[in-house]
Amino acid sequence: MKRNYDINSKLSIDEIKKLNIIHNTYKTQREKINYNFNNYLIDKYCFFNSESNFWNLFNKLDNIVDLSDPDTSMPNSLHALQTSEAIRKDNHPDWMVLTGLIHDMGKIIYIKGCPEDGTSVDTQWSIVGDTFITGTKIPDNIVLSEYNNYNYDHVNNINIYTDNCGLDNCSVSFGHDEYLYRLLKYNNHKLPLEAEYMIRYHSLYAWHSSDSYDYLENDTDKIMKPWVKLFNKYDLYTKNDNNVVEWNNELREYYTNLVCKYINQDIYI
Repeated sequence: MKRNYDINSKLSIDEIKKLNIIHNTYKTQREKINYNFNNYLIDKYCFFNSESNFWNLFNKLDNIVDLSDPDTSMPNSLHALQTSEAIRKDNHPDWMVLTGLIHDMGKIIYIKGCPEDGTSVDTQWSIVGDTFITGTKIPDNIVLSEYNNYNYDHVNNINIYTDNCGLDNCSVSFGHDEYLYRLLKYNNHKLPLEAEYMIRYHSLYAWHSSDSYDYLENDTDKIMKPWVKLFNKYDLYTKNDNNVVEWNNELREYYTNLVCKYINQDIYI
């Protein structure tokens, strides 16, 4: 199933309204997030000094719907459970099940966000959407590439990277992926490297779903890419607003045990 971003007369008024919001989100993202602004966002938001509880934070996902996603209007907390339960149904390792549950949890950044940075519930261009690598040109096959020419790094042909430098040495556009990755690292998680890649790069479609950034890959990136691609099918293709998985006590106990095993119930944000 290919995500549809085309606005045409066959769509309903509500569908057109939703797509206009999506287009505006991506246009602003490409315009605002260049290498320098990306560093500003990381320095400002990846500072973890407030203690909280995992479930208190997870429940904050009830309050946010991804403004860049044409496939669902569900709160992210429900999409998370759909993803993780599909992974569990297919008998993947428990660490991957937990990764499915938390992969979008970085969207809680809106708690300390602001409209000017695109980090609020109503202005999400620094939280959601397909990511890209700043400090170099943006690939032509990225979603809504018509907005690439609004990006400073892109139009000025900036390139600060060397071939095979590795994704870890690249500055991927800021969003919920990078925020959650850094939050988990700060809190000394016990998830494997495969989970880190799924969390940090699941929105970097120009890498894991095409060859656009292959020239930047190191050996570890090449090994990890199939894991991210595997995760991607659960992230994208489990979305169903008409088949919502409901939380119950058994599910809460199961996932609490996974949180205690791989993260901690008390975490800093």
